[in-house]
Amino acid sequence: MNIVSLEQSIYDVITQCEGRVSIAIDLHPHTISINSQEIYPAASLIKIPILLAGVRQAQQEVIDLEQLVTIPPKEKVGGAGVLSALSDTITLTVKDLLTLMIIVSDNTATNLLIDRLGRKSIDELCNVLSLEHTSIKRKLMDFEGMERGFDNQTSASDMIRCLKAIDKSTLFESTSRDMMLHILGQQQFYDKLPAMMNRQIVSVANKTGELPGVEHDCAIIRYKGKTAYIAVLIDQLENNHIGRQTITQIGHLLYTYLVSR
Repeated sequence: MNIVSLEQSIYDVITQCEGRVSIAIDLHPHTISINSQEIYPAASLIKIPILLAGVRQAQQEVIDLEQLVTIPPKEKVGGAGVLSALSDTITLTVKDLLTLMIIVSDNTATNLLIDRLGRKSIDELCNVLSLEHTSIKRKLMDFEGMERGFDNQTSASDMIRCLKAIDKSTLFESTSRDMMLHILGQQQFYDKLPAMMNRQIVSVANKTGELPGVEHDCAIIRYKGKTAYIAVLIDQLENNHIGRQTITQIGHLLYTYLVSR
């Protein structure tokens, strides 16, 4: 499979999806962009710029990743994650919160980090990375805020910028990049982009997102020295399962392209 047939095959898949699909793929020196600058509800993809902002603050010695945080019971929220189900006396480090936010998409950890880092700092990180379509307007599980029109937003192209920043931006020290890559690599949700990949032969570091009618995934995928950055965002779905299937098919096409080269 060559890059032209990969792009055509991806087009064939998305024409069968009922939702609005956006894709950005960076396969240096090739790129594939399909509606990649369209703005979407970020869902849990907003947790990637929060991770970047947290690590940047740690580098600047604004926060200490090893500082202990006791989880206030009143701050626990539902949805994705584990902290809402654990003891009221649990204590974790800031790094633990960053890790849980990514690998199990923990909403309680995310909200605690938003408070600790500050929205202004997260917005500043977005500006530094030239994330043109990414903004944080509310905490996770704040449905009242969503109803008032405050929603977190992003785009496929912005997610590619985030992934490349995690992987190789000189804004971050090598130890910081290694830590972020390790966290992403511990992801527990593999039911979208990597679902049909053999993870024994490719490495995958990904982050998913979902809401009713919304399915996203973005990933750094490596095979024998080759690296692919991919983001697939879908909204306006009547059936979320269809969106997950679409993302899985696109992931399998990219996997086939990589291992056949």
